[in-house]
Amino acid sequence: MEFHFDKRITPILRVKPGETFEVETEDAYGGLIRTHDRLPIPEHVPGLRPGTLWGNPMAGPIFVEGARRGDLIAIRIEKIVVDAQGVTCIEPGLGPLQDSNRWSDYRGPYTHIIRHLAGPSGTTRDGKGVLTDRVVWDLKPFIGTIGVAPEHEVVSSVTGQGPWGGNIDCRDIKERSKLYLNSYQDGGLLFVGDVHASQADTEFYGVADETRAELTLTCEVIENKWIPNPRLEKEDSIITLCSSRPLEDAVTGAMLDMMEWMVTEYGIGQREAYMHLTVNPDVRIHVYQMVNTPRMAFTAGVEIPKTYLS
Repeated sequence: MEFHFDKRITPILRVKPGETFEVETEDAYGGLIRTHDRLPIPEHVPGLRPGTLWGNPMAGPIFVEGARRGDLIAIRIEKIVVDAQGVTCIEPGLGPLQDSNRWSDYRGPYTHIIRHLAGPSGTTRDGKGVLTDRVVWDLKPFIGTIGVAPEHEVVSSVTGQGPWGGNIDCRDIKERSKLYLNSYQDGGLLFVGDVHASQADTEFYGVADETRAELTLTCEVIENKWIPNPRLEKEDSIITLCSSRPLEDAVTGAMLDMMEWMVTEYGIGQREAYMHLTVNPDVRIHVYQMVNTPRMAFTAGVEIPKTYLS
């Protein structure tokens, strides 16, 4: 398990473009909280001690053959099979109500185990999440932390976010989606982890349905192509992502990148692209992550259906 995006780490796997490969990932707490009595406190999770930077263990790096600096890597998520359970925790000192007197139950520490039931496929890919006896929902697994080694920096798997990816908790990095990331190193050096079986927009108190998972992925290399921020392609839409603070800067960055994508790759006129983002009711803004901690940026996305791009 790795906790930093770092180009100096020796790759654990080499894959060819188009080759299908599988990755096993641990949950955000490193598997240390598996029952209700295990709490998000240093006594149970040593990495939560004040002043430490720990969490979101990742598998990697994965060396993508043929990728060079200045290329683009397209990562297709083929399958996400999550564990039979997940965990969500209210951590002391984390979240917007950490010091609340009125809502004292929200201060933590608190652990809640979420059961995952298999769906029609016989796996948890399309299963159910059981919060309580009366609250059940469809699981919607996605990869919360995914990125490549940055050009120079060494960044945390918890607070690292940027054009290279990172802990962006984007609910649309899911099965049948394709994520585009710049390659800053030979081989790209891909890291993946922090799978969530389900999450509400913003991940309000900072911890979703954290779970172990088995991932099936493929990578392609697009030579000599560079993009401002991560981009995502779904079966019927495209999404631009941006991590920044304040939130309006993240939204603006995603908007500007969407116009760039529409104009340069889909042949949409500049003025028409600009108008889409104001008057088209099918253009949506997503606030994927807005955790109230000064060490992280907010991640926003702008989505437009492909029907408007042909």
